[in-house]
Amino acid sequence: MLACRASQGRKRWAAQAGPVPCEENVPVTSTDTVWKLIATELRSAVGTDLYEIWLAPLRLEAIEESVVTLAAPASTRAWVADRFGAVLARSASKALAERVEVRIIAENKGSAGKPQRLTGRREPELAARPAMPSRDPSPKYTFEQFVIGPANRFAHGAALSVAENPGVAYNPLFICGPPGVGKTHLLHAIAGYARDHSGGRVLLTNAEDFASSFVEAIRTRRMEEFKAHHRQVDMILVDDVQFLMDKARTEEEFFHTFNSLSESGSQIVLASDRPPPQLERLQDRLRDRLGSGLVAPIGLPDPVTRLAALKKRAHLDGIEVVDEKVLAVLAERASGNIRTLESSLIRAVAFASLSGRELTADLADEVVRDLGHDGVKPTPGRAAHLPVAEISRVVAEEFGLDTEQLQGSGRTAQVAWARQVAMFLCRQHTRASTSSIGSHFGDRTHSAVLYACRRTEEKMESDPACDQQVRMLSANLVAIAEGRSR
Repeated sequence: MLACRASQGRKRWAAQAGPVPCEENVPVTSTDTVWKLIATELRSAVGTDLYEIWLAPLRLEAIEESVVTLAAPASTRAWVADRFGAVLARSASKALAERVEVRIIAENKGSAGKPQRLTGRREPELAARPAMPSRDPSPKYTFEQFVIGPANRFAHGAALSVAENPGVAYNPLFICGPPGVGKTHLLHAIAGYARDHSGGRVLLTNAEDFASSFVEAIRTRRMEEFKAHHRQVDMILVDDVQFLMDKARTEEEFFHTFNSLSESGSQIVLASDRPPPQLERLQDRLRDRLGSGLVAPIGLPDPVTRLAALKKRAHLDGIEVVDEKVLAVLAERASGNIRTLESSLIRAVAFASLSGRELTADLADEVVRDLGHDGVKPTPGRAAHLPVAEISRVVAEEFGLDTEQLQGSGRTAQVAWARQVAMFLCRQHTRASTSSIGSHFGDRTHSAVLYACRRTEEKMESDPACDQQVRMLSANLVAIAEGRSR
């Protein structure tokens, strides 16, 4: 049973072996009753489908000192913690009428690792950007977590050398390759290592933020602050340099910023989806400067690297894979980049959890057969059966919006990003035409839908938090569609 001690100024809940009278005649409440209260809030917050797939298996272990402890299946504990941490904390606080934190433990006794204390996951920055943006290196993107293979060994070695000896060699360092192969990972790893070991001033940004803050600085007459912010650093790392194309004034400013940093001996690290000579819509002088140091290409991973990446991702996410053939099947069959592989693993885990089946090689093979040739776009099948309106509803709930806002003309950063994500997911998970999708989201054109999809892919590449959010939404939609097809 659970006993509450109201005399200590706030409720305190503690698991007890049997009925214990509450002080001040507050009635004793059972764990089942408390969980039902929390579950009611959860259903309301996430909807019945997501609740049944991910949250129904949870079990209330204890509530003590304003900390709610829940047990989850070991195979999905990390996923549930990351995806639903914020909503679990909000729902539990609402049900218990006090602010509480939530931690999740694995329900199987042999599970290793400490319980996770959850106060809510970090959301991507959707509000209006500050004039002088600066990004913190992601703790998920370190050199230790980077899986090395033939296609990225050269770039990894160059990145590590720059991190250990900034400004000495390979300046500038230009990392290039297709989406999802690890460019952003290496930039974050360099920034994190340099910040921790060199003590210098490190600025991690991307070309889109550079352009936005440049325009804002002109509008607010803060150009001197803008220049100081970007030039008075010991190391600058700029992702997605291709975004500078077709922005003449921004390109001009970036050129002068580059020259200033180079003359002062600051380390410059750049990343793009193509090498400098292929940035054809940049001025020749800037292209020459971008390629004046070391250009380090990254290609798609080979089968051995894909398998190693899956093993590391499963370990980092706390996904228990008993049958090692599962990862071998995914590595062999789910072709493409690292992000594609991780999506296939998430899909397999969701499918196993939903169907109540073991995560086996046969199940993994079944999951991969439902994927398209690149492992992301679904072929006609279970994942392609969700209506556009349903995807709109799920995305709106994720962002705390109404579906009417996605269908309207609102252009705030949060609404615009949510709408782009929704259109991107509709292209991924339905057979609807771009015209049909655009019609649902406020009579937007074919070109507008394609632009939304392109912007979502670009933001997933440049922003780890956005990438994670979209991948999780995609996996949840797959799970919902598969659940309804059974």
